[in-house]
Amino acid sequence: MINVPTLILDVEKCKFNIAAMAEKARKSNVIFRPHFKTHQSHTIGNYFREEGVTCITVSSLEMAHYFAVDNWKDITVAFPVNTLEIDSINTLATGISLNMLVESTETLANLSAKLTASIGVFIKIDIGFHRTGVAPENIELITSILEEIDNSEHITFRGFLGHAGHSYAAKSIDEVSAIHNESISIIVKIKEQFIDRYPDLIASVGDTPTCSLMNDFSIVDEIRPGNFVFYDLSQVSIGSCTVKQIAMAVACPVVSIHKERNEIIIYGGGVHLSKERIKHPKYGVIYGQVLGDDGVGWGDLLDKVYVSKLSQEHGTIRAPNEFIDSVAVGDLIKILPVHSCMTANLLKNYMTTDGQML
Repeated sequence: MINVPTLILDVEKCKFNIAAMAEKARKSNVIFRPHFKTHQSHTIGNYFREEGVTCITVSSLEMAHYFAVDNWKDITVAFPVNTLEIDSINTLATGISLNMLVESTETLANLSAKLTASIGVFIKIDIGFHRTGVAPENIELITSILEEIDNSEHITFRGFLGHAGHSYAAKSIDEVSAIHNESISIIVKIKEQFIDRYPDLIASVGDTPTCSLMNDFSIVDEIRPGNFVFYDLSQVSIGSCTVKQIAMAVACPVVSIHKERNEIIIYGGGVHLSKERIKHPKYGVIYGQVLGDDGVGWGDLLDKVYVSKLSQEHGTIRAPNEFIDSVAVGDLIKILPVHSCMTANLLKNYMTTDGQML
């Protein structure tokens, strides 16, 4: 029985999304290293194994430890290495093939002095998101980093890695296509400058909008999308997926009804849904949309019924009178989240549409 905010997983949709992306990677003949930060689940990880996935991406060493326990042996931590976690790095590297991200000679020098086990490193390249990474035109710094790697006893160069996170701000397929073409051309150009010296280097890219909407990735070597496993309203707004492909919803109890102001209060706030938001063309800023309830699963999106405000534990549903009249305190309302990665990270556990807990 659901009595608190609960993640509901449609396993069939989830597996469909995984299979479609795995097939796209196979057609492009690229390594499929999906980002597991979205789901953070051993069970869902096994759905990827069913599609032949053997290597994964995570966003923290803690997450790497979690999946290493489940016998994932090839893991890239796609976050700039934090050398204060050197003990954790050494522990992991003794049991798995561990790849880290670097973007400075200082970090490499620190790693080299403290590593007791071997790791691989990718040089993070800024391919347009402007969050982290070496500027692609800074060949002098890239060369210096490579020299530091070559002089290290425990570090092996794996390749160049970039994340086109700015695709999440795209408003059309044309915008996603432009970002895809530009970001790939940046990283491939750098690869071409160093491929003779490092013939096995990998050019690694990947984000859900470009990986969902573009078809040919054969010019790179590896893709790392993550959000696609569930999708969400943000991806719908970009055009990466349809509402029918979203594999996760949140069931929230109704705790109060204020018909006089067309509002329903749910137990489901920022600590459950996150405070990620999008601008809806009809409703303005929203934090989720409400679904028809068909019992164990969910139905279609309801017109004019959406999450209008969030505080820590409270969520406010804006709705017309007809919907409010159909709801009572103690009912459950099912919501599609704006950002599934954040929501899954907050709520942790899943109930499948057939009532099983993952």
